Amino acid sequence: MEQLVVAGGQPIHGEMIPAGNKNEALPCLAAALLTEEPVRIENVPAIADTRTMVELLENLGCTVEAADHSVTVGAAGAESPDLDTARRIRGSFLLAGPLLARRGTVHLPAPGGDRIGRRRVDTHLLAFRALGARISHAEGEYVLQAPDGLTGTDIFLDEASVMGTENAIMAAVRARGRTRIANAASEPHVQGLCHMLVGMGALIRGIGTNVLEVEGVDGLGAFTHAIGPDHIEVGSFIGLAAVTGGELTIRGAGVEHLPMIRIGFERLGVRIEIDGDDVVVPGGQDLAIMDDADGAVPKLDDAPWPGFPADLTSIMVVVASQARGTILIHEKMFESRLFFVDQLQRMGARIILCDPHRVVVTGPAALVGAQISSPDIRAGMALLIAALAARGRSVIQNVHQIDRGYEDIDRRLTELGADVRREPE
Repeated sequence: MEQLVVAGGQPIHGEMIPAGNKNEALPCLAAALLTEEPVRIENVPAIADTRTMVELLENLGCTVEAADHSVTVGAAGAESPDLDTARRIRGSFLLAGPLLARRGTVHLPAPGGDRIGRRRVDTHLLAFRALGARISHAEGEYVLQAPDGLTGTDIFLDEASVMGTENAIMAAVRARGRTRIANAASEPHVQGLCHMLVGMGALIRGIGTNVLEVEGVDGLGAFTHAIGPDHIEVGSFIGLAAVTGGELTIRGAGVEHLPMIRIGFERLGVRIEIDGDDVVVPGGQDLAIMDDADGAVPKLDDAPWPGFPADLTSIMVVVASQARGTILIHEKMFESRLFFVDQLQRMGARIILCDPHRVVVTGPAALVGAQISSPDIRAGMALLIAALAARGRSVIQNVHQIDRGYEDIDRRLTELGADVRREPE
């Protein structure tokens, strides 16, 4: 196990290019199973979760060539996944849709991943059953079978689940006939997967909306797809620049996906400038929370896309702790995501945990270094941002959680002037 040792209190400065979107890379890697022809995926982030997905594909019998953020998958000989490897990341459940569509059967464990609350797979199963699959579940493992193939139908998802939508799309593109998916998720990574599938020969209408229409095809072909920039990483670095007082330029930030993220930061007093497809965070900002029009305490809450993304909630708690004023932050989706705030309180943050979904934050608080532990990807990055804003030395343990979602984070922060080093625990 490794840890990060951080000397805080120094503004970051400079330029960076965001990594590819992890949550787009994982379903796109899984989608390569839908064809026997080679699929090349570019701008794949070099993080623990994508390495695990590549390992899963290799264990399936795929040929995989990975070099310089590109992965080429040949899935002609794909078989069944290794269950122990599949348990390590939640993204392994994305194998269900393409394997069910192509092979008619799949055996998978309950998905692993972050411990941020209950993460149900019912939406995935609802879609598979609607398409004609039989499903059995025992001792934490799922067996899905469609020996006669899948048949298109109308599906109304019980929630706008990102992975549930992705699995439904991947199963539907090889089903017989037309599938209509309503209440579908429309996040940038869902859109990216759809564009890749269209490039492979799929017929999908309504990309970027909450209603998708898919015409099943007999087969898909070779394609090269480039993963888009990770809007969550962009938001994370905006927050980091704001709380350390540094000036940062983020090149190729994918600004078309940032409107609600910008609104969220502006509510905390963070000024952001747009220059083409670049984001500029000016240095030395005086952060002040914007009260509601009637003078009431404002609220920042997450919502399905295009609402404010849940994966930035932890980051915004830290930014709010360094802004003048009070705000209620409401995380509606995961009942354990906010439990990391006790570590921020230990660093001096003024936060009241109201219940599993809500915190009240009052700032600015003078943070001090502490020994803390990363419970999940996003909370880990939030604690790292807090450590960089704090006075003194911090030690962040369980850093592999951050590595699951942020590529080479210590080197990239060092290049921006941060004092961060990695060492064994």
